[in-house]
Amino acid sequence: MTGREDKKENDLFFTCSLIDYIARRTKNRRTDIVDALGRASVEKIYELADIYHSDNIDTVSDQFIVKAAISDGTFDNVSDALYAVPSHWDMGKVYKRLILGISRERNLSVIDALFEAYHSFVSDKLDDYNSSFYYDAPQNILNAFLEGKLE
Repeated sequence: MTGREDKKENDLFFTCSLIDYIARRTKNRRTDIVDALGRASVEKIYELADIYHSDNIDTVSDQFIVKAAISDGTFDNVSDALYAVPSHWDMGKVYKRLILGISRERNLSVIDALFEAYHSFVSDKLDDYNSSFYYDAPQNILNAFLEGKLE
């Protein structure tokens, strides 16, 4: 471990932040971005995150948008937000914590847990910036995922 957190946790943080950034730029749901990228590209981002992180995020996102042929959608949760919008870095942290919790609780690889997180109802709830769910306690977000419902 170098720095304040484990390197692979930081790589996951960047991976989730990039997914969110691409989704915002193309106005797509996060689950659609994960699907468009596919497992191989998501694994590549995760494995090479320390390299991608030192490049301009616009350049990196453009490369993956072109490679995955991601077209513009109509989902714009940023413009629809009535209140302060969390940054893509903020949301990367939220998803990182959720994915690590899923990985730990379900004994899954980080990549398998990532796909489960983004394909769950929790992802739709996190993308609603007019609710307070995205800044709920990390354990509450994980519990909602594990229980399959909000309390």
